[in-house]
Amino acid sequence: MNMTAKLPPNEPQRLQALHSYKILDTRREAAFDDLTLIAAQICGTPMAIVSLVDQTRQWFKSTVGLSASETPREVSFCAHAILQDKLFIVPDAFEDIRFRNNDLVTGAPYLRFYAGAVLHSPDGHALGTLCVLDRTPRNLDENQKAALEALARQAMAQMEMRRSLEEAERVIRYRGRVMAVMGHDLKQPVNVLEISLGILADKLHGAERETLGYATGAIEKLSRELDVLARASRLDQDSVQIARFPVQGVLDSIYDSWSLRARRKGLAFDVEPYEGELESDERMLLTILGNLTGNAIKYTEKGSVRIACRPDGQDLIIEVSDTGCGIPSDQLEKIFDSFHQIDSSHSEGLGLGLAIVQRTAELLGYRIEVASQPGQGSRFAVIIPPRQY
Repeated sequence: MNMTAKLPPNEPQRLQALHSYKILDTRREAAFDDLTLIAAQICGTPMAIVSLVDQTRQWFKSTVGLSASETPREVSFCAHAILQDKLFIVPDAFEDIRFRNNDLVTGAPYLRFYAGAVLHSPDGHALGTLCVLDRTPRNLDENQKAALEALARQAMAQMEMRRSLEEAERVIRYRGRVMAVMGHDLKQPVNVLEISLGILADKLHGAERETLGYATGAIEKLSRELDVLARASRLDQDSVQIARFPVQGVLDSIYDSWSLRARRKGLAFDVEPYEGELESDERMLLTILGNLTGNAIKYTEKGSVRIACRPDGQDLIIEVSDTGCGIPSDQLEKIFDSFHQIDSSHSEGLGLGLAIVQRTAELLGYRIEVASQPGQGSRFAVIIPPRQY
């Protein structure tokens, strides 16, 4: 007859903590398989398991020497182990009243030896074990015990990392949905406002028409920012469309889009011609260079903005340089973060431009490098690998 382990006094909280990791019934992962393999080798046992004790079962995230993926909790050695603060060792199951009649001892896999290091969550809940098992009685020396406990800590660290990544992905998905709603669903009422203001402007004259122009400009800016949000929400690998195209077409489009704004600020705007072609996503390259050019013009009050292409070794580099205010050294690592704005006095948008640049570049396999001197200007380099041109 099996001697079932008692429930921990904090069992409801323990189960809640276990389920928060969303790891039960997931596929095998190399990180955990490596740990069980090392544990078996160090301890000299034919079997090792990363075992998680659920409400009615113990489920195995990783196993060495066993084909089962779970067993009932009532026969679980690990259910006894999680009641202990220290390493739980059963040298010979036949000599232990708790296990001599256990189904896993009297039947396959005919266990005689068990040693389990508890997987403790950061808030102290015992979730399961990293354990080693054998079909013959034995024990562990001090080095093996220390190694097993260290490997258990690594298994718990892997679980923490999985949960953190899952949470990060959830936040990213949620943020993407919010951005998509703002960028798409809110665009319709903004369009209605633009049309309405246009109709109203035809009926006004003088100072009233000029005042309405300020409102029209604000609505146009809002419309542009909603377009930015919509583009940002769609940035994923599935949106990449690779084709061969001339770089000059992108450069011409950038010049046509930004030359008027540069002239209005009294800036020289120079786009050097380039005859080469790229095997990439033309639309995404246009997004990258458009955001970099817009920022350069925004943060430059006098002087010039320049775009140039040049080979550099095997790479092609497209540079966007300016003589603007520059970027303080303590902000260089932050400028590609979403919603980060370099200078609040120039804040006309949401601070998503450089975040979009970085994400788009990553999707295309580009690198972005930046060099800047406060008061002298900045240079952003889009580095395109040789396989694309």
